[in-house]
Amino acid sequence: MYRTHYCNDIRESDIGKKIQLAGWVDTIRDHGGVIFVDLRDFTGITQTVVHDESLLDGVNKECVITVTGTVSERDPETVNEKLDTGKVELVVESLTLLGRCRNMLPFDISDSRVTREDVRLKYRYLDLRSERLHNNIVLRSNIIRTMRRRMEEKDFIEIQTPILTASSPEGARDFLVPSRKHKGKFYALPQAPQQFKQLLMVSGIDKYFQIAPCFRDEDARQDRSPGEFYQLDFEMAFATQEDVLEVCEDVIYDVFKTYSDKKVSDKPFARITYKDAMMTYGTDKPDLRNPLRIIDLTEFFSKVDFPLFKGKPVRGIVANCFGQSRKFFEDSLKFAMSIGMKGLGYLTLTDGEFKGPIAKFLSPEQKEEITSLSGIKENETVFFICDTKNIVDREAGQIRTWLGENLGIIDQDSFEFCFVVDFPMYEIEEGTGNTIFTHNPFSMPQGGLEALETMEPTKILAYQYDLVCNGIELASGAVRNHDVEIMRKAFEIAGYSEEELKARFSALYTAFQYGAPPHAGMAPGVDRIVMLLADEESIRDVIAFPLNGNAQDLLLGAPSEVTEQQLLEANIRIRD
Repeated sequence: MYRTHYCNDIRESDIGKKIQLAGWVDTIRDHGGVIFVDLRDFTGITQTVVHDESLLDGVNKECVITVTGTVSERDPETVNEKLDTGKVELVVESLTLLGRCRNMLPFDISDSRVTREDVRLKYRYLDLRSERLHNNIVLRSNIIRTMRRRMEEKDFIEIQTPILTASSPEGARDFLVPSRKHKGKFYALPQAPQQFKQLLMVSGIDKYFQIAPCFRDEDARQDRSPGEFYQLDFEMAFATQEDVLEVCEDVIYDVFKTYSDKKVSDKPFARITYKDAMMTYGTDKPDLRNPLRIIDLTEFFSKVDFPLFKGKPVRGIVANCFGQSRKFFEDSLKFAMSIGMKGLGYLTLTDGEFKGPIAKFLSPEQKEEITSLSGIKENETVFFICDTKNIVDREAGQIRTWLGENLGIIDQDSFEFCFVVDFPMYEIEEGTGNTIFTHNPFSMPQGGLEALETMEPTKILAYQYDLVCNGIELASGAVRNHDVEIMRKAFEIAGYSEEELKARFSALYTAFQYGAPPHAGMAPGVDRIVMLLADEESIRDVIAFPLNGNAQDLLLGAPSEVTEQQLLEANIRIRD
């Protein structure tokens, strides 16, 4: 036996007891004749006292040791209130070195945040010893445990779906796995368990869930892993959109209330249409902590003799910039130019008069009208964003975010949730002009077959929805298409022939002809939820062994070359 107690379990009630601890040497402090060794294990830290210096021969920081001794009360002046074990210490009688450590560590584990990420990822097993990373991984485990418990309480059953499956067009590039037995053919790692969970509904499973691994070959971002990620995947038979949103709401609200002291949006979360989100916030991932709103001033400026805004959509944002220096407005223009805008007009209301480069183009009546339209008040500024229809909202959203951040008006002590609903079923692909699915191709169009046959495709809405928190998309879902006729027409509009539909989605296409119930589901992203609750800026800091931003595993060296024999067995030849 290496230990009788964990380090963080020792308390005043243990004083006088003989115990054994095991762990890593966190610090060594020599006070001349008395050496203090802080011992760290999975639970925390205990101070040990070594009087016999010879016991520490060959022992240095990050060595693994086991010690036996008697628990003693610390002197009052040496009590450490920052530690749970800060009122006691272990007087060491014997010590055994279990695992040696090199004298020179590649970085300081206690302050790893200042170390370059590539170094930390190369020695991830050391990085995970740091208190911050350790706590993040424990938090992740607890969050997943809570998710599982809540889904089970709601009578969902957990089912594991396959990892090796067929390639499917779901918005990103597949990771392909060559088949040894079937020359020239490939499996794909699932981008999501989409078809399997729908087939489970056809199979008679009423409520399914799993903590599902998903694989997408896409570029990394601060909130996106470049290879794999995990989601709480769930599906419900005989369910409406609102049924799904209520389940998601209950589980996510419980998780955030349990693992954070920040304010959490009350239930029910706000429902915002995609159209309103783009108009009011300039994004389908609105950060509701930012109080600024975007207004449509297109009609107003159609009557103003200002050439730069003629014939284009115009958006306005009112913000209180009172007391800001000239540099603030110069910086706002620099930011606007950096995102591709040609300029950033504004008007400031001071002493009842408008000041700014656009003021001279407005008549007294127009100044009254824009005051009414925008709601601008004394000492406030209205910023104007003008561009082509397809990008003006996005630019307005970026200006809104910049203003919120630089004015310091975004509440950092809250989680503001909303559901974005009524996404368009289709959009026009830039460059090709083709009609493509906007969201999930397996979604049910609002209006069903009639809408598909009679409406212009980009006007058709779908029963699709996202969960958004603080400007981050946490979940996506949809009421699924379970009707073969609707499925055939939906894919036809997106350019798929019936033969291609049968070939690429043969299982669903066939299954829906044997009695498929209406069903719907959603998939909150585990990694992003943990990232928010851990208050981390990078998703990689809440994943035990992540790929870096360039999709590399620096610890094990993936991706790597393989032997000619392996290529031969997989029926693959590398082309120059």
